[in-house]
Parts: sequence; C-alpha cells; structure tokens
Amino acid sequence: MRDESSATRVSNGRCACGAVRYEVHGPLRPVVYCHCTTCRRSTGHFVAATACAREHLVLTQSTALQWYASSPGARRGFCGHCGSNLFWDPLGEARVSILAGSLDRPTGLQAEGHIFVAEAGDYYTIQDGLPQSAAWGQPLEVPEAPTG
Repeated sequence: MRDESSATRVSNGRCACGAVRYEVHGPLRPVVYCHCTTCRRSTGHFVAATACAREHLVLTQSTALQWYASSPGARRGFCGHCGSNLFWDPLGEARVSILAGSLDRPTGLQAEGHIFVAEAGDYYTIQDGLPQSAAWGQPLEVPEAPTG
C-alpha cells in the first residue's frame, strides 16, 4: 500500500484547446498576483501565477508551445493555436512561473500577495487585504485597512 503523505504530488495543466499540456511533479508556490504593465498587456488583466522548480515541470504535449521574449532575461510561453498564456520563464532561474488558471482543479493553491502594484490598472482597486509590493524584489507589506 502506498503512503499518500510521502507521494510526490502531480498537478496537471493545459491551454484552452489542449494542444499544450504539462505536469508538475512537485510542490507549487502559493499564487502571486502580478500587476506589471507587461503582464497586463499580454493577458488583458493582471496575472495570477504559481511557480515550480524548473526540473519539476514536464511538457507532455508541446508542439503548439510558442515563446515570446517579453523582457531581457525572461520569456512567456503560450499556445500558438488558441493563444492561452501558460508560462513566465525567467531564464537561468531555478523556478518557472505557471499561470494558475491553466491548472486543472483542484489545485489546492491559495494566494499570498500582489506584486508591481505601482503599475496596477487604474480601473480596479486591490481590496483583498493580501500583502502588496510596489515593484519586483521589494518586500510584501500588508496594506493598512481603510479608515472611516
């Protein structure tokens, strides 16, 4: 009999049309919401992303996977058929980010905070009480509750 507590969790995900499919053989980081201009422009809104160790990501079907060099040192993976955004890959880093909406349910994930809030769109307000960071590499800080 197999001990499920010591088993490696396998998470599955795919694009909207199924032409790109992947598995993650290991833990996923809690979800981070990214409000940077590049994420907003490439997806139409802010991004909800998890991440895994690079060696834990296994592409099981990838002939439609396309890459776009979105910024120096990073690229974004998407399906060339349906256009689904799937990955943010900081080249040379130990982790790769996965857009959380591309994962099959149940994910078991929870959000941990917001980054690049200084670049957030002017058409929404972040009011969930999660920690926030103005830019990359700055510590997440819990916002003060509104008064009044």
